[in-house]
Amino acid sequence: MTATTITAPRLPERFRQGVEQHLERVRRHWDGRHPLHGRPPSPGAIRVDHNDYLALARHPRIVTAMTDALHTHGTDALMSGVFLYGDHPQLRLERRLAAHMGAPAGILCQSGWAANTGLLQALAVPGTPVYIDMLAHMSLWEGARAAGAVVRGFRHNDMRHLSRRLAEYGPGIILVDSLYSTDGSVCPLAETAALAQEHECVLVVDESHCLGTRGSLGEGTTAELGLTGQVHFRTASLSKAFAGRAGFIASCDEDFTGHFKMASHPAVFSSTLLPHDLAGLAETLALIREDTWRRPRLHTIAAHVRQELGAAGIDLQGSRSHIIALTAGDEWQVMALRDALEGDGVHGAVFCPPATPRTRSLVRLSLHAALTDPQVDHLITACLRHCQPLSGLRE
Repeated sequence: MTATTITAPRLPERFRQGVEQHLERVRRHWDGRHPLHGRPPSPGAIRVDHNDYLALARHPRIVTAMTDALHTHGTDALMSGVFLYGDHPQLRLERRLAAHMGAPAGILCQSGWAANTGLLQALAVPGTPVYIDMLAHMSLWEGARAAGAVVRGFRHNDMRHLSRRLAEYGPGIILVDSLYSTDGSVCPLAETAALAQEHECVLVVDESHCLGTRGSLGEGTTAELGLTGQVHFRTASLSKAFAGRAGFIASCDEDFTGHFKMASHPAVFSSTLLPHDLAGLAETLALIREDTWRRPRLHTIAAHVRQELGAAGIDLQGSRSHIIALTAGDEWQVMALRDALEGDGVHGAVFCPPATPRTRSLVRLSLHAALTDPQVDHLITACLRHCQPLSGLRE
């Protein structure tokens, strides 16, 4: 083959500032390496670097449903979801997911990011006060800013601070995660809902890490706590326990769905989900409801890991869930912790700026239901070997 000559214009210098800053971080702060790129997992490595909490990603029923849909439909329906009507499979799945969560209506989106940004765009107007937990997912922050809302952050899980904010700035929209993905902490949802009701606010709860993992059938934390009548919107990325590629909004108002699909830019100007995505998600929903052993197994594993690491004095950042955050310090320190854990065959996910403050980089362990008892014991041993107790952490 003849080599192809590639020509391209050079970015003007004023637009290369971010590129140069990144290269400087790689050279100066990361010693030419990348904090997110460790060694490839070897056969038998313990993988806790993904969000497949119920271990469904390779389930044969899901794989079969998706391949059958590809053979039957190919990649039909490359259009915006706003054009869908009648008994379309996506609309049927929206109704099934809404019923699963105990909501009057639901909306499927291309991703959790599209669900959150689109919801805020359709819900808020310029000047709307939006109260958001400081650890809430970045997509909620981005959606509020895109809507022109006035963003009022409140300290993580601090209901007194939220109450003062509400008293000062008045009714608006409250945004929280039911389970915070960075550190595994849990929202005091009943108190949050009570404040939202008292101050006549709309309450939006991101259930990305609880949908499928909490509730008797995986309905999520809001349903598990009996708060469906107090939460207006629940959103979720279906790339976690559902191991798929989509986002979902459970809505308190069936009429809102039509408004959303005409007001949300991600809904209007992006193509809808493909037939094999829908088929896989539908089969996953069935398995989440049928395989009731997966949730108790996940919670048993998580409780055991938290107990053993906490008893050894390791700072778990208040985790009460299947997400365990091992705080390392700066980016250099988190790379050292990552390398040490991977040397013992344990692969977690590094979180560093912009996902965390510069001095609070961490390795996140996402536990899942397929871990065996020997694997759990090995993971605990590796963490105890390489993680400093609370008193030894650098500030």
